[in-house]
Amino acid sequence: MFKLGFVSAILSDLSFEEVVDFASINGYACVEMLCWPKGKAERRYAGVTHIDVNDLDEQKIKSIKKYAREKNVEISALGYYPNPLDPDTEKRKYYIEHIKKVITAAAKLGLKNVNTFVGKDKNKNIEENFKIFKKVWPAIIKHAEQSKIMIGIENCPMFFTNDEWPGGNNLATTPAIWRRMFEEIKSDNFGLNYDPSHLLWQQIDYIKPIYEFKDKIFHAHIKDAKVFQNKLDEVGILATPLEFHAPKLPGLGDVNWGKFVSALTDIGYQGSVCVEVEDRSFEDSLDSRKKSLILSKQYLNQYVV
Repeated sequence: MFKLGFVSAILSDLSFEEVVDFASINGYACVEMLCWPKGKAERRYAGVTHIDVNDLDEQKIKSIKKYAREKNVEISALGYYPNPLDPDTEKRKYYIEHIKKVITAAAKLGLKNVNTFVGKDKNKNIEENFKIFKKVWPAIIKHAEQSKIMIGIENCPMFFTNDEWPGGNNLATTPAIWRRMFEEIKSDNFGLNYDPSHLLWQQIDYIKPIYEFKDKIFHAHIKDAKVFQNKLDEVGILATPLEFHAPKLPGLGDVNWGKFVSALTDIGYQGSVCVEVEDRSFEDSLDSRKKSLILSKQYLNQYVV
């Protein structure tokens, strides 16, 4: 059976140790630890550094592993979600190098998974982006193979508001694109960090791909989404996505979590499923954000223990 955890970004105020303590106290088995470079966040939920891969010596590695082990909390993955296909070549180079650092850090920590985005040049079409993809990603995956790390690409379009218009900042958004990605780069270390909520608001079946891509699902996010039909009726699917939907806690949106968990059990999934909180109704304080994880755990206990 898989392990239930959460993504550490929502507890950005806390240290690594405090995040692990919270997970342990509240019955979470694992945490996806965010590893952004230290500095100013570029967007919401970014810029969180619970493990600094630029400052990871042997003593810190031992300390991290020891603390997590003593609290009986696993690190499900290291997470870093930039845009490695950014049209700004200097930014692109920086993001790629940091992804490689995160991969190296995961190997040193004895982990299996690193989660990230493929990235996208939002001003280019899919064909043009695949040309960039084929230049950028083979070297990253080769580094992952050499480090024995599985790369899980989250399927978030990174298109929510006019800031990401017209094309969004992540290519890996649909089953058709995943199929092509995995054809272009044939590697057992290249797969998905599967989030059903992003498929739901795109009006895509979020259960069916679980069966087709069963060997490519390395990690999963538990985030719900609510589509407001009255708003969709007004603005249509060509509107920016947050005009007609909102991220919600699991159980407060439209994802059928019973069917989702059932599908994961059908394929024999043995990895981690991590709650990712992006529900604005629970962002007014640290206490509210902690409460969001507690409520999510209570809801998910009926499916994952």
